[in-house]
Amino acid sequence: MRERQRFEVQTVFGHIRGWRFEAPSATAPRVLALHGWLDNSASFLPVAPWLEQCELVAIDQIGHGESDHLPISSDYTALTLTRCGLAVVDALGWHRFSLLGHSLGSVVCSLIAAAVPSRVDRFVAIEALGALTHPAEQTAERFREALEAAARPRRPLRVFQSLDEAIALRMQVNHLSEPVARLLVERGVDAFEDGFVWSSDQRLTQPTAFRLTEPQALDLIRGIACPTRVILADPPQSYFPDAMRRHRVTQLQSAGLHIVDGTHHLHMEDPDTIGPLVAEFLERAAN
Repeated sequence: MRERQRFEVQTVFGHIRGWRFEAPSATAPRVLALHGWLDNSASFLPVAPWLEQCELVAIDQIGHGESDHLPISSDYTALTLTRCGLAVVDALGWHRFSLLGHSLGSVVCSLIAAAVPSRVDRFVAIEALGALTHPAEQTAERFREALEAAARPRRPLRVFQSLDEAIALRMQVNHLSEPVARLLVERGVDAFEDGFVWSSDQRLTQPTAFRLTEPQALDLIRGIACPTRVILADPPQSYFPDAMRRHRVTQLQSAGLHIVDGTHHLHMEDPDTIGPLVAEFLERAAN
């Protein structure tokens, strides 16, 4: 297995950090991997051994893990995360690339694929496809809630006396096994003399001012031109019910759907199943 290397690039959004697995050859597929909400680049370490034929760059999305936070004057939006992902591949000098996303990362990858279809070779979407949506008639209410949340004083960060305490909380909240929670927590905390605190930006837990409507989200999905493999867990998440997720897959120009028994982090909990599904598909792309 290849050794992972620490990865860092300077972008207009700040320093973006993560893990990089070097290309085994000059023609190896290039893959940008984007993790889920409040996770980090360690999300893809369990499936990395199956991607030996790819150049894999798994980043901590802005505000997550070891990457910089946005300035207080900027907001965490789907557009910002999309632009940041594109800034990373541009900094790498990648004109063409494939995408691997989980949850929020799949949302962002969907938007990247729709934004620059001529640059994206293949896309694996795990546990999400397209943007989160909101009814148009609730726009004003959501806008007010977002502004009120942004105006509230920041709460003091919770201090954990040990890594094990933070790991136990992630296991409970996200229904993770201990090894999976440990991977995410070890990269997702800052250490101080009196303990550990989450390294992610607190503002990531605030509501966004605007979300797309479902027709807008579907139009963006229809704008994804590359072959796409969608991998979903059964049972589905409450915010992505089965009827919605199946309908979204039908909007893709070229799609394959795999539904696997498991939890939301199935790519981490069951890499023996998910790793081959990801690798077999992405390896068909060649530079």
